[in-house]
Amino acid sequence: MQEQLETWHIVLIIAAVLGVVWSNIALLKYSTKFDLRSKVDKQTKQDPQKSKPSSKDED
Repeated sequence: MQEQLETWHIVLIIAAVLGVVWSNIALLKYSTKFDLRSKVDKQTKQDPQKSKPSSKDED
């Protein structure tokens, strides 16, 4: 008693897998247009004047 998938089930699974693969490739191609390195560098660099604690804060 082994049940087999119907043809439309197989077609639906293949279409879903191909859709996921295609969308991931499209997302990777789209994400290469953005320059994230400069944005990350700007966020990680701290302004020396802002990072120093002032003596007014300690009172």
